[in-house]
Amino acid sequence: MSELDHTLELLGDLVACPTVSSESNLACIDMLAERLEKAGARVEVFKDETGEKANLYASLGPDVKGGILLSGHSDVVPVEGQDWSSDPFAMTEANGRLHGRGTCDMKGFIAACVAMAPQLAAQASSRPLHFAFTHDEEVGCLGAKSLADQLKNRENLPSVAIIGEPTSMRVVEGHKGCCEYTTRFSGRSGHGSDPAAGVNAVEYASRYIARLMELRETLKARTPPASPFEPPWTTINTGALIGGHAHNVIPAQAEVQWEMRPVAEGDASFVRGELQRYINEMLLPEMQAIAPEAAIWTETVGETPGLMPMSEGEAAALACALTGSNGGALVPFNTEAGIFQQLGIDVIVCGPGSIEQAHKPDEYLEISQLQQCLAMLERLGPRLA
Repeated sequence: MSELDHTLELLGDLVACPTVSSESNLACIDMLAERLEKAGARVEVFKDETGEKANLYASLGPDVKGGILLSGHSDVVPVEGQDWSSDPFAMTEANGRLHGRGTCDMKGFIAACVAMAPQLAAQASSRPLHFAFTHDEEVGCLGAKSLADQLKNRENLPSVAIIGEPTSMRVVEGHKGCCEYTTRFSGRSGHGSDPAAGVNAVEYASRYIARLMELRETLKARTPPASPFEPPWTTINTGALIGGHAHNVIPAQAEVQWEMRPVAEGDASFVRGELQRYINEMLLPEMQAIAPEAAIWTETVGETPGLMPMSEGEAAALACALTGSNGGALVPFNTEAGIFQQLGIDVIVCGPGSIEQAHKPDEYLEISQLQQCLAMLERLGPRLA
């Protein structure tokens, strides 16, 4: 079998593991661990506190500093509510495209790396090659943060990392951070015929959203003069407003799910501070004047750092040489790259598939993109000797 055939076979097996973030990824991780162990890798599996999720970290070659890390997340987004033409967890091929949940984001990259592991193991005589496959990237990069804690005190960390998110094999040097929050409102229920007798949590949540929208405009004025991103300012998005049960009932509970994508240091703390001031000075006093038990609190779902472009970085130079690219790009979406960058690793993002296909029904990865990824890994081998 060719390397492409091995990759396609493994990718089909990975897609068949329904590693939606709400479910376990252990079967997927066990499969990858077995493949890497057969290739001669030193494999470590780190389970989370529930025992249902795990990260994998594996190494080929000498146990020294300065290795190269290939990293991807094993979890995928849900398929509920999406109109798929075929079973999302059974990979199908049509017109040069591989359809299935996770083919693009980002099991295609993982399959290519692991399929190439035996060949790369034979070449990694001087410089180590590492693999990191994480859980729960789609819900706050939880696995990568946990893995970073496991690795941060190790002496022989890699010096370069390639995060294989779908970039159409372009080399990406930077992206914004991503901060996700859920703000909850607890008021007092009552009959809709007398609104003043209760505390309408949905209405207060709506006012909170209005304040988010005001701050979104304020952030445009804080745009750094040389911001390389598009859009160049920190953005805020309201993803969901949940609350209420019936037309004639004052809702006592509501929640707002929102996110912020910072570009400048201090923007995130500025937004959080302004929101807390608005709660303390405006919303809560009004709510508690009627219902002393009323409350507003915010849960931090995840705060993931951005990837800051590195001038003359080894990672970008290496990736450009491996792919034939002339330079790095910037993207608006967030990845785990910034977490590894905080470990002192020089990081870029480069992987097969288009982000335009990620998270959508009939998600697909073009076989030609997978071939380009395999070619990149083929060129990587001699650099490990």
